[in-house]
Formats: sequence, C-alpha cells, structure tokens
Amino acid sequence: MALNPKKHEMPTQAPEVRAHNFKEVALGYTRQLADEEAARCLNCKNKPCVAGCPVNIDIPGFITKIKEGDLEGAYQVINKTSSLPAVCGRVCPQETQCESKCTMGVRFEPVGIGRLERYVADWHNENAKEAAKAPASNGHRVAIVGSGPSGLTCAGDLAKKGYKVSVFEALHKAGGVLVYGIPEFRLPKAIVAKEVETLKELGVDVETNVVIGRTLTIDELFEQGFEAVFIGSGAGLPNFLNIPGESLKGVYSANEFLTRSNLMKAYEADPRTPIMKGGKVIVVGGGNVAMDAARTALRLGAEEVSIVYRRSMEELPARREEVEHAVEEGIVFRLLQNPVEILGFKNPDNPRDERNGFVRGMRVIKMELGEPDEKGRRRPIEIPGSEYEIEADTVVIAIGTSPNPLIKDTTEGLEVNRHGGIVINEEGLTSREAVFAGGDAVTGAATVISAMGAGKVAAAAIDKYLSEK
Repeated sequence: MALNPKKHEMPTQAPEVRAHNFKEVALGYTRQLADEEAARCLNCKNKPCVAGCPVNIDIPGFITKIKEGDLEGAYQVINKTSSLPAVCGRVCPQETQCESKCTMGVRFEPVGIGRLERYVADWHNENAKEAAKAPASNGHRVAIVGSGPSGLTCAGDLAKKGYKVSVFEALHKAGGVLVYGIPEFRLPKAIVAKEVETLKELGVDVETNVVIGRTLTIDELFEQGFEAVFIGSGAGLPNFLNIPGESLKGVYSANEFLTRSNLMKAYEADPRTPIMKGGKVIVVGGGNVAMDAARTALRLGAEEVSIVYRRSMEELPARREEVEHAVEEGIVFRLLQNPVEILGFKNPDNPRDERNGFVRGMRVIKMELGEPDEKGRRRPIEIPGSEYEIEADTVVIAIGTSPNPLIKDTTEGLEVNRHGGIVINEEGLTSREAVFAGGDAVTGAATVISAMGAGKVAAAAIDKYLSEK
C-alpha cells in the first residue's frame, strides 16, 4: 500500500465556535486516524527522530506498538523516558524537533509524532485501570523547587529509582507554567492534574503554597534532611517595554493576564479577579505566550484583539499552528510596528473623571527590516514620521520573562549570569554542592520539552551524586 505523503489533519473545533469558549481547540485523533498516521512511519533503523527529542522518547518503538494495536504498550514505551506524555503531545514544538528529523519529511510531510503521542497518552488516561506503583525506597530524600515541566520531570525520574521526592510549589495548584501560563483551550487543567496524580502514585509528595526563599530557604531544606535540591522555579519575572504609560490601569504583563484567567477564574460571568470587560485589546509580542494572551482575550469577550509585533509574519517565533489558529479566530496582526507610548485618559477640566489613568490606546511607529542581527533575524528599523495611534482599552505585554531573583538573593554562594539565570555545569550542578538546577530558571523562558530535558539531565546527575556518597 502506498504511503500517504501528507500528515493526517488534527480535528478541531470550528473557529467561529471555539473563539467563544475555553474548550480544547484540538479534538485529538480518532482510532482510525491514529492507525493511518502510524502506518506512515518507516521505522528507520537509525531513528533520527529520537535524536530530535530532548527527552529521547523511542518514537519508532511506540509507533510500532500502535501499528500492532497495543496502545498500552505504546504508552509504556513513552513513559520510560517522559513523565508528561499527554502534555508534550499538546504543547511541544514537534515541528522543529522530532518531526524535523523525520525521514518521511525529506520528501513528504513528516509523521505526526506529537499527535500520535497525545492519542496514546489520552487513551491510557481514559482506559488504564491500575494506578502506578511506587518502587521500593532507596532511603534518599530529594527536594524539587517548582512543579513546572522541569521539576515534575526530575521528580518522576527520581521517584522511579526509589527516591523520596518532595516538590514545593509557590502557587495553590501544582503544574507551574502548565497551569498558570498555558490556556485551557490549549492544555486542559485536568490533563496536567492527571499527570501530577500519576507522580503522586509513584510516591512523590507535592506541597503547594510554599515559596522557596520566603516560606523556606534552600539551606533550610538541607536542615530538614534533604540530601539534594533541584531548582526548577521557572522564569516568572515579566519583561516590560520601558515606554511611557506602562503604569496605566489596564496594562498587564502576559504572566498576570494568563494567571488571572487560568487560576483565578477571570473567565467566570462575575469574576472576583476581573481582567477586562469587552473593548479593544492590544497584545505586544510574537511568541506563543502572545498568541495565548490574544486568544484568551478574545474568549473573555474582547471586541477586537490586535497583536503588535515589530517584525513580519515570517519572523514570528510562535508555533505556526498557534498563529494559524489565531488568524482563523479573527486576531488582527499589526506587523512591522513597534510601541512608542501607551496612551491614557486625562481630563484636566474634571479630575474626578473615572476614565483618568486608564488606557485609551497606543502610539506605534512603523518598521522595516534591515540586515540580520547576531541571531540571524533581520533587524527592525524605525521609519521616521510613520507614527500613528491605535485605540485600546487593555494592553498586554508579552515580550518574555526572566528568572525571579528571590532564590538567588536568599541562597548564599549561588552563581547567576547577567540575565539572572542560575549558572550550571553540563550535569545541571550549580555553584553550591548538592544543588542542581534546570529549565527556565537557568535559560530564561524556553519550551516545555527543553525544560523537561533539563529535568532529566539533573535527575541522572542527582542519582549519580547520591549513589556515590
């Protein structure tokens, strides 16, 4: 039978429907679609796709199990190296990682690896009847700071080896950026909760509302008997534009905007922590977080949502799938434009005017692309005299985040770089003995799967360190 040259499309909600609800956009493969997509895998002997996966999932191995009709077996192949398969199948940029190495992709479209991973993980979560079993304890205790993808991965890998692992999360719900940063329509909270529950079944303790650096320090964790600490606290400190008007009411960082929606239920009809009420919304930035914020604003009832980005559509760093979904849903892309000032209401004749101090718009300047910068992207250059105003009631700044300095400031001898990232060696060890780190706390904001890869590296290093003590 001839191989289908094209990847099977992912079924989705219709754009005109999904733009007004928080239900998951992608509906997942059916069994027939999964079988037909799995049949496209060539089962290469050299497995180039595995080299493209930061956690080295045996991709041909799990797809072979699908072909054989053994879906639980497929899940177990994935689970050997990935603690969060249902998450990765949804939010990882497979198109630039495993799928970019796929042999099928040389002549045709690559195999839909991420879509198959999601299908297998969802099947397992719906059909598995037995809880995961905790292995026998090896007597060692490890503390994990942060319950995001790097922390959960490190915890899962260590728990499978018999370590007694405790995860400390600053917020009231475990999952880190997976629950506060990624919207429900891309990653349902129930999926993350199920992955966390599986780790608990392996013996992992999860303590929420614990801010390491305030509630407890790294040194106090050692005093409590932990023999090693992994810092996976992410990059939760938002970057801003440093332009006039950023202190106006109605200006948010994407972190705050998404956290209010995801964890503080601003999507409810009469929320206790409102973000916005209709009106026009501008989101500044071009990454996945900007897409998430823009599409969230639309679902919260915005009349119009615009993305302001200083380069062209070709340079947008967001995943193509997310950009396409945003376009389908009616998000306006104001490209080759850069903010100059956020404008507010000011009525000198009536100081009691309730609009005083609120956003009314943004002044932007048009850009053109010049020569490539140090990263190879064409540098945006302002076009003199091209400034104009855009109406807005809410502005969301989504231009990246940096590691929070709290842990660094409360941990003696912990070296950081000029960007605030924790300095580590190739095994994830910091400048402090028995203190390891990985993920966004080291690199700044990056992908879920890269953070998971860092968690795996650190888990292996912690195991080696404690085994040799």
